[in-house]
Amino acid sequence: MIGAADDRSRYCSACVKASVLVTSDPPPRDFAMKPLVAATVILGAVTAMPAERPPRFANRHFYDAKGNFLVEKAKDAYLTLMKFHGYPIFPGLRDKLSVSDFGTGRFLECGVGSITFCNDEKGRYMLMDIFLLPKQMLPEHWHEATDDAAPKLAGWLVRHGMAHVVTEGDSNLPADLIIPQCHAGGTVTAKHGVLVSPGEFVALKRQGERHWLCAGPEGAILTEVGTYHDRTGTRFLDPKINDAYHGKK
Repeated sequence: MIGAADDRSRYCSACVKASVLVTSDPPPRDFAMKPLVAATVILGAVTAMPAERPPRFANRHFYDAKGNFLVEKAKDAYLTLMKFHGYPIFPGLRDKLSVSDFGTGRFLECGVGSITFCNDEKGRYMLMDIFLLPKQMLPEHWHEATDDAAPKLAGWLVRHGMAHVVTEGDSNLPADLIIPQCHAGGTVTAKHGVLVSPGEFVALKRQGERHWLCAGPEGAILTEVGTYHDRTGTRFLDPKINDAYHGKK
């Protein structure tokens, strides 16, 4: 397991160009979710051989003439991504797939697809798959306590593609990891990243830690394992994205 804030994990221009994470024997982290992590690893992390080219899209494809977000077009894009990476298209997948552009109007830059397989309030655990198109960003956010749940803890197992998992800590983001202008004017506060390969797992270090994800040039498919998720406790750095997520506009 790779620690997201392990100071010995580092980017370098050569490894970023080659989509390889350089580490120097990171220590194991004691983490309350170890049983969940073990269960996730058992599920496997096999990457199918991709097609010759990753899927490419134009942002205008996902909006109508009035600027309304076209949910079915977004689902089509994620299904294309799944097929490219060999992700299993199981019966009912399309209906279970949730998509969002977080109200930005820039789906290819800030957006996400996800399937929640389990979110057990009584057992206090959850499991979901996250889908990111090439270089798509899941906006910076964190989780606060609610009346029904403690702040969510989570970790991510990359299954296909590459993903930057960015949390709090010393800034080490590569110059070619560009924050889109639709996200807080091109800014973030969490700046300690790990470029994660298939089969590698990165977890938050503490409750309430700010974090965000960004896919590599071939997109990314990740499994998220975590404690029970009460969406009312989610807070986004960008006020407009936060309002859109909570249905305030």
